[in-house]
Amino acid sequence: MDGTRRAAHIVWDWNGTLFHDTDAVIGATNSAFEELGLAPITLDQYRELYCVPVPKFYERLIGRMPTEAEWLVMDATFHRHYTEHRVRCGLAEGADLLLAEWQAAGHSQSILSMFGHDELIPLVRGFGIEARFVRVDGRTGPSGGGKSEHMVRHLAALRDVEPGRTVVIGDAVDDAVAARDAGAHAVLYTGGSHSRASLEGAGAPVVDTLAEAVAAASELARGGAAG
Repeated sequence: MDGTRRAAHIVWDWNGTLFHDTDAVIGATNSAFEELGLAPITLDQYRELYCVPVPKFYERLIGRMPTEAEWLVMDATFHRHYTEHRVRCGLAEGADLLLAEWQAAGHSQSILSMFGHDELIPLVRGFGIEARFVRVDGRTGPSGGGKSEHMVRHLAALRDVEPGRTVVIGDAVDDAVAARDAGAHAVLYTGGSHSRASLEGAGAPVVDTLAEAVAAASELARGGAAG
């Protein structure tokens, strides 16, 4: 370190956080379930049961871990239906302004998502927000796993970003786990895939709006090194 204090940085999750696709996720899940012979679930049930790795979520639903062959069919079926449903989704309320204000304040931000990289880039670009971010990374490789190793790589690839002044904003417990494993802070948002009760068990601040998330991130980054 050269003694200068680096600016605060936010790593944004995409699905369920910046991209308000909850309706698409539930719609695609139930469309896939119907095709697979499973009963439909409600949003509340989804938020209570959803977890990473995703095959564990299916174990909670059907009472056993799916075989590798079953998981591949389940995953492909969900993503086929999700692609149809997501076209009706947009950015979370107020997200565009929050991104602009954070950038204007001299801070940096990036996206790390477990959504496929080749699909993520045109989606972000289509909303006209790509220039707000110093880096946008989606998943490469198989789906369904955790975020920690991806977060470590993501932060290592960023120049002039200090993990202790970095805050991950996401909607899943896995975002808090990934932040911890990378030496960063986390703020969890209730507008996505998890219930407030399950998020509160992660040991990170839990908020109901992205505006609250950014305010909490500013305080955490100002405090310095993550515990």
